Amino acid sequence: MDADFWDARYGSRERLFSGNPNGVLVTEVTDLPPGQALDVGCGEGGDALWLARRGWRVTAVDISRVALERAAASAADVAERISWSVADLTRTPPPAQAFDLVTVQYFPLPREHDHTALRGLLTAVAPGGTLLVVGHDLADLPPNPDGDMNPRDFYQPAEIATLLDENWIILIDETRPRTAPAPAGTHHTSDTVLRAQRKPDSVAPQ
Repeated sequence: MDADFWDARYGSRERLFSGNPNGVLVTEVTDLPPGQALDVGCGEGGDALWLARRGWRVTAVDISRVALERAAASAADVAERISWSVADLTRTPPPAQAFDLVTVQYFPLPREHDHTALRGLLTAVAPGGTLLVVGHDLADLPPNPDGDMNPRDFYQPAEIATLLDENWIILIDETRPRTAPAPAGTHHTSDTVLRAQRKPDSVAPQ
């Protein structure tokens, strides 16, 4: 799950994902006024490009340089609105209170006892800003999935909801049908969705 793993995965084919923005992002963010957005695990840039073309200024972060180079090659029309950053947000937290939107779409954030990396992402949301976390419904998976990682080892949106304190308003915490067909070779028919707003008068912990 390090940079070499993801570089190899993205490098294994010309395009790993569709290039379209994630359906939940489109549904939940269309009516928000543009501001500063953090796209966590941006991959090939479908979400970042969609946000930038709607007026957002986007910090798009991924651990894979291969993915970011591919994403940047598609962004000539909005190059000034997107900052592509190679970083591991499980090790280096983003700036505190800097983003009106922090979007975390199917990002495998490993569960930690002290929640350090997760709290770094939460702290990045500015007062009045939105946190949007989307995952695959684990009910769609076999009890013991094969492969390089077990999704049950990573934070799920509903779990993150239980860790939010009184400075947050939970707007959505639900499971819903996917708006797009499941990725090839998978059985993902439903998404789990958390949308929360940091209260405008709150101050994120330093």
